[in-house]
Amino acid sequence: MQTKDGLFRVAKEFVEDLADDGVVYGEVRWAPEQHLTKGLSLDEVVEAVQAGLDAGVDAVAETGRDIQVGQLITAMRHAERGQEIAELAVRHRNNGAVGFDIAGAEDGFLPSRFKDAFTYLAQHNFPATVHAGEAAGLESIQSALVDGRALRLGHGVRIAEDVTVEFEADEDANGDGDELDDNIGMVTLGELASWVRDRGIALEICPSSNLQTGAVAGFGEGIESHPLDMLYQLGFNVTINTDNRLMSGVTLTDEFELLVETFDYDLDDLLELTLNAAEAAFLPLEEKEALVEYINEAYADLG
Repeated sequence: MQTKDGLFRVAKEFVEDLADDGVVYGEVRWAPEQHLTKGLSLDEVVEAVQAGLDAGVDAVAETGRDIQVGQLITAMRHAERGQEIAELAVRHRNNGAVGFDIAGAEDGFLPSRFKDAFTYLAQHNFPATVHAGEAAGLESIQSALVDGRALRLGHGVRIAEDVTVEFEADEDANGDGDELDDNIGMVTLGELASWVRDRGIALEICPSSNLQTGAVAGFGEGIESHPLDMLYQLGFNVTINTDNRLMSGVTLTDEFELLVETFDYDLDDLLELTLNAAEAAFLPLEEKEALVEYINEAYADLG
């Protein structure tokens, strides 16, 4: 993906793949600085990708379906081009760029490294989602919120490390004669977890990827130990994502099916998770409201 043609093709086919998965709105996270080895400029790679995305949207429309896609322009957090990439994102805000992110090696590379870039984005009223709470823990999340001014947390799943659950036996709470089964969980949120939950900071959780990378290894081995259900039940703004469809070998449909099988989620749960994502989208209010209405109508038809 180092030529205009290559970038165009991958972007177009990516949109078509999303539409085949039932996605109606997507934000594509990618790092322009990784596509310069054959002489393209940063602006040229962004323009090539946008041309491909537009072509994908048109191709989907020809099949009678609708999809909308935006770019999340991403800087590699172990590199030194954060300010340059932030300026690139703002420069293309009227050409498909909807947000900014940093990605790559999270552990050891706090968002504070790009504090000036995030300040620049804030000064230009350009939104950011920040990878945090995957390979690193609460310090990374804190930095994403303070230094990165993050409106969403990429993964963010390790915010669960700031949630304490203590179980105590209740004397035959349900009258079944078995006191051992009647355990009541007492949940306490730390200050950071409370801040994230109470302000509706969206968590971009990727269930399969989290298992594959070991991001949730501290909570257990299988998907049943993933803390997303606890976070969802506690009222965190949980959204479901694929992270990397190719390397993880998943679709969004796969991830929803996994949650249904593991946590017995029903259609109402899937609707709530989908609406969480729509309401966290980096869209103007009017477009966001239209997207929410579209989703509600689609789920009503399923019911």
